[in-house]
Amino acid sequence: MQHIKQYVNENKQRLLDELFELLRFPSVSADPKYKPDVLKTADYVAQKLRDAGADNVEVCPTAGYPIVYGEKIIDASKPTVLVYGHYDVQPADPLELWKTPPFEPTIRDGKIYARGACDDKGQFYMHVKAFELMMQTNTLPCNIKFMIEGEEEVGSSNLGIFVKQNKNKLKADVVLISDTSMISMEHPSLETGLRGLSYLEVEVTGPNRDLHSGVYGGAVANPATILAKMIASLHDENNHIAIPGFYDDVIELTAAERTALNNAPYNEEEYKKDLEVDELWGEKGYTTFERTGTRPTLEVNGIWGGYIGEGAKTVLPSKAHAKISMRLVPNQTSDKITELFTKHFLSIAPANVKIKVTPHHGGEPAVTPTDSIAYRAAQKAIAESFGKEPIPTRGGGSIPIVALFEAELGLKTVLMGFGLDSDALHSPNEKYDIFNYYKGIETIPLFHKHFAALSE
Repeated sequence: MQHIKQYVNENKQRLLDELFELLRFPSVSADPKYKPDVLKTADYVAQKLRDAGADNVEVCPTAGYPIVYGEKIIDASKPTVLVYGHYDVQPADPLELWKTPPFEPTIRDGKIYARGACDDKGQFYMHVKAFELMMQTNTLPCNIKFMIEGEEEVGSSNLGIFVKQNKNKLKADVVLISDTSMISMEHPSLETGLRGLSYLEVEVTGPNRDLHSGVYGGAVANPATILAKMIASLHDENNHIAIPGFYDDVIELTAAERTALNNAPYNEEEYKKDLEVDELWGEKGYTTFERTGTRPTLEVNGIWGGYIGEGAKTVLPSKAHAKISMRLVPNQTSDKITELFTKHFLSIAPANVKIKVTPHHGGEPAVTPTDSIAYRAAQKAIAESFGKEPIPTRGGGSIPIVALFEAELGLKTVLMGFGLDSDALHSPNEKYDIFNYYKGIETIPLFHKHFAALSE
C-alpha cells in the first residue's frame, strides 16, 4: 500500500491535469454535431492506454462510435480482468444552469465540476492510471484488458455486436466496472445489483396544425392536456405503477433481505436537504433504499408541446411529446415491459387523438454474486484502502452491458464505483471529488492484488 500512496502523491498534479484534458472533450454521443469531438476522445483514450503500458491498443470501429481496446498479458496462466468504461457523456443542457462551463473543468471546494467528471470519465480513467501505477512499480499481478466504449449514454447498441464478434479477444475471468457510487467515503460500499431499463418516447397528435386557442379552444382536444392526463394515470394513489401485468415478474425481497438493505446508514432529513425538497415521494410501503434499488419505477424524463419561447403565443398545439424511462428489477425484461407499456398506453388513449410509441433502448437488470472470488477481492481492496469493510448495496441506475457480458462472455461483474449519489450525474454542475479520484487510483491496484492471490 505504501508504494501505491507514494506513486499517487508524487504524480498528483499530472494525474489531475490528464483527467482535465479528457474532460475538455465534449464527447456527447446523443448529438451528431459532437461527432468529431467523440472521435477525438477515443483517440485520446487510446493514446493514454499506450502511454500507460498497454499492448495491442486499437480504436475499433463500429456502426456508431468506436470502442477502445487495449491489453497487458503478463502470463497466460494468470487470471484476467476485463475493465469496462465509457468515454461518452450526457448532453450538458440546460447550459444556463451550469455555474461554470461544462467542458471547462473547474475545482470548487475540492470537487471537479464538469460534464463526465464522475460519469464516467473520472471513474474509468482511474483504471488507466492505476494500470500505469502497477506498470511503473512493476506490481501488475494479473492480466488486464480494457474495453472503453463511446455509446453507453445512448444505449450501447453496437457493443453487443462487438462483444459477439470478439469473444476470444475479450476472454477474461471477471469484468470490473467503476460507473456506480458509494454511500459515502466514510461509509464505503459495493453495489451488488443494478436495475434494468426500458426507455421510450410517446407522441400525441390532435389537429393537423397548431390552432388559435381562442378560436378552437374548448372544441378540439388539446394533445398536451391529453398527454398530461394519460401520464398522470400511470400511477395510482399509492404511487404504484398502474400498467396491467407490470409487476407480474417482480420478486419481493424477503424480510431478512429488506432488513439487511435498510441497515445501511441513511439520514432522511439530510437526503431532503440535499435535494431541497420538503417531502419524499414514492411507492407506498417501501423505504428510500428499496424504492431506489429494488423496486421498478416509471419516470417522465422530458415533456414538451406547443409554444415554450419567450412571451406569450396562445396556441392549441398539434402535437405533444414525452420521453419516459422505466427502471426494472430482476426477472423483469425490457422487451416485455416495453410491450406492456405500449399496449396499455394505446388502450387508454381517447378517440380524439392519435398515439405513437417509439422504443429507444433498453437493458436487463443484473445481480452480482457476493460469494465470488472477485467480489471478495473487491471487499478486501476497499477494506485495506478505507480501513473498514464495504457495505453491500443495490444500485438504482442501469448498466445494460452487465447482463450482456454474462450472456455472451459468461462473466460476472464487480461494480466498484467511487462516485456519490449527490454528484449530479446527468444534471447541470456534475462533479467528482478529487479525493475520490485519487482514492480510486489507490484502491484499484489492491483489487488486482487480491484477485490474483485468491485465484491461485
